[in-house]
Amino acid sequence: MTTIKLHNTKTRKKSEFTPIDAKNVRMYVCGPTVYDRAHLGNARPVVVFDVLYRLLREVYGADHVTYARNFTDVDDKINKRAADSGRSIGEITDETIQWFLDDMGALGALEPNHMPRATQFIPHMVAMIEDLIAKGHAYAAEGHVLFAVDSWRQGYGQLSGRSVDDMIAGARVEVAPYKKNPMDFVLWKPSDAGQPGWESPWGRGRPGWHIECSAMSYELLGKTFDIHGGGNDLMFPHHENEVAQSCCANGDDSFAKYWLHNEMLQVEGKKMSKSLGNFFTVHDLLDQGVPGEVIRLVFLQTHYRKPMDWTEKKAGEAEATLRKWRALTAGIEPAKEAPKEIVTALADDLNTSSALFYLHAIARDIPKEFVEINPKYTKADLLAGAQLLGLLTEELGDWVSQPDFDLSSYEAKLTAARDAAMQSKDFAEVDRLKTRFIAAGIEVRMSKAGVELVPGQDFDLAKLEGLA
Repeated sequence: MTTIKLHNTKTRKKSEFTPIDAKNVRMYVCGPTVYDRAHLGNARPVVVFDVLYRLLREVYGADHVTYARNFTDVDDKINKRAADSGRSIGEITDETIQWFLDDMGALGALEPNHMPRATQFIPHMVAMIEDLIAKGHAYAAEGHVLFAVDSWRQGYGQLSGRSVDDMIAGARVEVAPYKKNPMDFVLWKPSDAGQPGWESPWGRGRPGWHIECSAMSYELLGKTFDIHGGGNDLMFPHHENEVAQSCCANGDDSFAKYWLHNEMLQVEGKKMSKSLGNFFTVHDLLDQGVPGEVIRLVFLQTHYRKPMDWTEKKAGEAEATLRKWRALTAGIEPAKEAPKEIVTALADDLNTSSALFYLHAIARDIPKEFVEINPKYTKADLLAGAQLLGLLTEELGDWVSQPDFDLSSYEAKLTAARDAAMQSKDFAEVDRLKTRFIAAGIEVRMSKAGVELVPGQDFDLAKLEGLA
């Protein structure tokens, strides 16, 4: 079995991934707060953990992997959007969730096994909060319930690598008279008549943000599971607070075994922001005609733990690559297994850039003297390797028309001319044919194995008129 190594934020090192139960590998990833379209940065963790999901399914079997990603559908931003628009919260969250699924599907992301909404698990959150109070880790005050950081001071800050004292000194936290410690965070808060609310032992209210993921992961994956992921902007306070409340509820240090965090996204070398005019959603790009598969390939070119820079140049290059690969693999079935080099690259902490390097090698984009790879790999292997990365799938192929022409007669003509030239040593006809093919937008590949003609993006069949 392939050995997977992952960089664990908790230990700050890359180590071998050993699942708690190889027949039940479990992963939880923090999903979006559903009040608006997903921007490009929101899409990066979706693609990153989709690749990990695909790798885990490849190694352990699809039936032995469970992936949960939540929707936060109770939040003050949603409340404000409802108040400003005059629409109901349910309308907004239902619509936004479907937008998100449609946009992420356009990027080739598989849907997780579980996609829970926070509002579906309110009773479970209340029960967990009651348990934390009973164990001395939380307290009620003025209609609120807060987690007492001092009750777990020995563990708080380990994930993000911060000390409680430093956090108190440097963090901008809500200072409220009912807090015993400035770092204590909200588990439950009161709701007024105009806000969504549920009955609880502390009055009508709604949950704080952090408790939802602890409650949902517990119900769906158990008190301990293998992988917890998200963007590194969630490491503190969200994930730190999840660890604290979950470990305290569990009564030990058990929760997620491995923590993975992806780096943030930039646009043309700058942080994406509305003030700079470089803020856009996934839907914006799709509407502008940028294929979802192109967006995905640009993401995969950068390792998930490095900042990723979205540029128009990268998008153009990715489109050209995908057009070429789709032309190469048109009409064939993928190999039964992805090339081992691709699997090995992904197993090394999701090294997608290395995996793409080998795909280019299989496609003969890289001279063989620069890379060691099985020379017997075929187009079927290229397709299988690409599909492990979520590329060249049928679902993502609508954006580029597949060629409905057959170049085999032209390949035969060039092969015959080359064979004759090898005998006569006169290569004039070979050169003439190559010139015509290149002018028609065809890449000519000649090797000991034979002749191959690959139509490019600018292929024009009319320019071959009279040649066959």
